[in-house]
Amino acid sequence: MIVDKYAEDRLAAAFGIGMSAVEGLGVGAAWGRVVPGGRTEPHRHDETELFVIVSGAGEFLADGERHPAPAGSVALFEPFEPHVLANTGEEDLVFFTQYWRDASRALRQAVRPPGRSGFGDRPVFVLSTPPTPNGDLHLGHLSGPYLGADAFTRFQRMNGARAYHLTGSDDFQSYVADLADRQGETPAEVAAHYSAEIAATLALMDIPLDQYTVTNVDPAYADGLRAYFSRIAASGAARPKETAALFDPDDGRYLYEVDVAGGCPGCGAVTSGNICEECGEPNVVVDLADPKATASAAAPVPGAVVRFVLPLHEHRDFVLTHHREGRVPARLRELAARLFRRDSLDIPITHPSGWGVAPAEDDVEGQVIWAWPEMAYGFLHGIQRLGERLGEDWSAADPQPDWKIVHFFGYDNSFYHSILYPVLYRAAYPDWEPDIDYHVNEFYLLDGGKFSTSRRHAIWGKEILSTDTVDAVRYFLSRTRAEGARTDFTRKTFTEAVDRDLIGAWQGWLNDLGRRIEAGHDGVAPDAGNWTPEHRAFYARLGRRLDALTGALGPDGFSLRQAAAELDGIVADARRFSTSETLLADGGLADDARTGVALELAAACLLAHVAAPVMPRFAGRLAEALGLPEPRTWPRGVELVPPGNKITLAGSVFFRPVAPDGAEA
Repeated sequence: MIVDKYAEDRLAAAFGIGMSAVEGLGVGAAWGRVVPGGRTEPHRHDETELFVIVSGAGEFLADGERHPAPAGSVALFEPFEPHVLANTGEEDLVFFTQYWRDASRALRQAVRPPGRSGFGDRPVFVLSTPPTPNGDLHLGHLSGPYLGADAFTRFQRMNGARAYHLTGSDDFQSYVADLADRQGETPAEVAAHYSAEIAATLALMDIPLDQYTVTNVDPAYADGLRAYFSRIAASGAARPKETAALFDPDDGRYLYEVDVAGGCPGCGAVTSGNICEECGEPNVVVDLADPKATASAAAPVPGAVVRFVLPLHEHRDFVLTHHREGRVPARLRELAARLFRRDSLDIPITHPSGWGVAPAEDDVEGQVIWAWPEMAYGFLHGIQRLGERLGEDWSAADPQPDWKIVHFFGYDNSFYHSILYPVLYRAAYPDWEPDIDYHVNEFYLLDGGKFSTSRRHAIWGKEILSTDTVDAVRYFLSRTRAEGARTDFTRKTFTEAVDRDLIGAWQGWLNDLGRRIEAGHDGVAPDAGNWTPEHRAFYARLGRRLDALTGALGPDGFSLRQAAAELDGIVADARRFSTSETLLADGGLADDARTGVALELAAACLLAHVAAPVMPRFAGRLAEALGLPEPRTWPRGVELVPPGNKITLAGSVFFRPVAPDGAEA
């Protein structure tokens, strides 16, 4: 017999509270205490964990929902299920916990079953970084946040989630004002022109948006932004402070972002002011090595200015805790750890400028709210605008705990999205605990160099996109997407992939299958007959492809590169299978042969459904050629095409050759 009692003097710090281990029970066990107003650190682990609330009162926070935890209640958390226990009472909350490893249970939880979004009925807001309207979108842009967010949203909807894709036009960027100066236009004119171009390019890319916020023309945007900023100012998290700044030696203009360049204080690479695209670290302009004013290439004049400044270093523990709650790739966690090794980091969040939204506070007259902190509000404003159209009570001033936010952005924006924005949200809405997942892509290169709007080193979306090329572009960008490392686009590899893989392999197999069905089955889908071991093995292999694609497009393991590889894998499996199966018909084994054809049709049916998030037009055309409706739900298994369906694969053209310049041939 083992007897153990709660003893306050045995408690030691663990998970942000006091805990003491209980030995000898055969499973992990411990007593725990949460003091009034306290809570455990957010965490998840591979063990199954059981909580018994012994005394006090509190609540469990899990997946954006709150669950009462009075004395006498029991709660079980599955492996990897995030959870927090908070004390909401006036006395200590004492609990007993047991936890144990069950490999099969953990594996089931790690691999989400097909057909489940993982988000329940919560609204899922998929946010791609609003593009700067100083140029149209090129393939580098499209391959990253926008294609990723679109495929993610499509997959979630096929699995029953209330998912919405939101972005907008980031009109108040300094880069817009810079281009306007060089072109002799107003910033509003430049922003309006390119915002419309960007929206048109997204439409050509088959990226429909549920909300596209144009910040300079939305009538409620500026006032909402001011109210949001005033919340931050009132919290004391950001406050007016005189700090060093740089000024142009010729005209005395304040320098930041595009107006100044120098060596990054973090990695030494040449960078513009405020952020380094190479290492992802911010700078405060005065810490640039050998800075130069871009207008004159002369050394700036040092000075000082009063701006609203956010002492980011004061929020280190909060940011690192936030990163334990959601999906935060190692790349982002490493950036945060590297950044917080600095002793201090004061980030100005207002700047002297005539282009932007001025805060209500008169401490910084002649300044505007910096476009990057502004964007944090812009996302919430977009959610409110979407809610107004849908009849939902979503307010930018009152974000809700059940909102699931999923960010898609490039690595050069990582600091803003994953470090700065959580701190700003905490300051503006201290009672809101945002549930955010982060998906980051690296730079997509063009012929070995960075895509660049300002240098016009780019293939613009409108150069290459058409009704006949859009699926090929989406496929190739998915297949070569810069996930974890930079990748390269060349026109030669793109045209070769279309000719060899999409036309030669995919379309070649589907057309051949259609011809065999016309010749042997009067152009209709046959019913399966006798199943051989090879048939069963192929059917099981298709099931494994479905599982792999479910994981590749799901929220935890999202990877368009892996998804494209699995789509190629379905086609490769089917082509190998058909090579041997065609011998059965020639050998007079009709019952076996029609099973093989039925299974190839099952592979085509599976391809139509699982390709839909990546290649929606192709998926619809393929389903139509199989006599099926447009794919709208994610398959739960591998299904045979109904016998008797009219099959028109033989004459179907799914892909067309592209010219060496990437356009339709």
